[in-house]
Amino acid sequence: MGNIFDEAMRRLYKNSKTLYYKESMAVLPRQKIQDYYAEFRNIPITFHKEVIQVTGLQAKQIILKCGSDFFPCVIYSTSFEEAKIVASNKSGLMDKLKETNNSASIKFCFKVPSSGEQVAFLVTARVAGSAPYDAGPDMSMFTLQFSQRPPDDLIEIVGRIIEANKSFTKRKDERITITPETMRKLHLTPKEVGVTIDGVPRRCILRDISFTGARIIMLGLSKFLINKQITIKFEFDEPTESYSIIGKSIDIEKVAERKDMVVLNILYNDPVPMTYKVRLSDYLNTIRTDTRTNRPMPGVDTADAPAASSVPNG
Repeated sequence: MGNIFDEAMRRLYKNSKTLYYKESMAVLPRQKIQDYYAEFRNIPITFHKEVIQVTGLQAKQIILKCGSDFFPCVIYSTSFEEAKIVASNKSGLMDKLKETNNSASIKFCFKVPSSGEQVAFLVTARVAGSAPYDAGPDMSMFTLQFSQRPPDDLIEIVGRIIEANKSFTKRKDERITITPETMRKLHLTPKEVGVTIDGVPRRCILRDISFTGARIIMLGLSKFLINKQITIKFEFDEPTESYSIIGKSIDIEKVAERKDMVVLNILYNDPVPMTYKVRLSDYLNTIRTDTRTNRPMPGVDTADAPAASSVPNG
């Protein structure tokens, strides 16, 4: 049984090495990846459920190779300099580490959300230490210090998550006006969205969105819409995603010459979905202000309300 398992592991390891050289996922400009590495190199991300979903981590395919042996493990976190994994301390790994002077390599595997293709790559490392892990008496958390800069794929995958969290903190109130152009870049579809207000389904038009909220245009009277729980359903493509964000209407603007029409300012509840953060972060980082001409970023301001005829009924 052991020989069959070892052979299966060797095939996975061999295939992952081939896949990295043939199917590299990195699509960001080289300079952007360099910037990620310089700015975020020692910032880790933890692979909780939402991060696993956004990154496409294939958790069951993470493998630690030590000498000629292979050990299943769980990836807990990673930066560009080190990773933490959880593995059994009764699997023979500790003895093998003594033989190899703590040298090892870890196989990462991700599924690209937009294409469904898998990308796998190897990172050589030195096991710097271990400590008991509370998942069980036989489990330990191992710290792996990378021996060299990791592949661009890992820098891109991890960098996007760190950048999204950074943008959420520093640019949380920056509004993106919803136009055909911004919808295309955000892969948002359609502009007319469904909302639920105190349990009642309604239709509205997105005016603008930010990391922490949105403004919508709809028919209704102010006194019946303020301080209400509102759920907005967003639909995106590339990759196809649909999810709802819950918030509260905190402010209302009137629309000139239309007493039955309002603009609702909605503040999202925490937590905001990670996929939403990543999409807005990616968009905002494609339209940085040209500091040489001091031109404003297109699509990042407040648009006037559209004509009344474009607002859906109820």
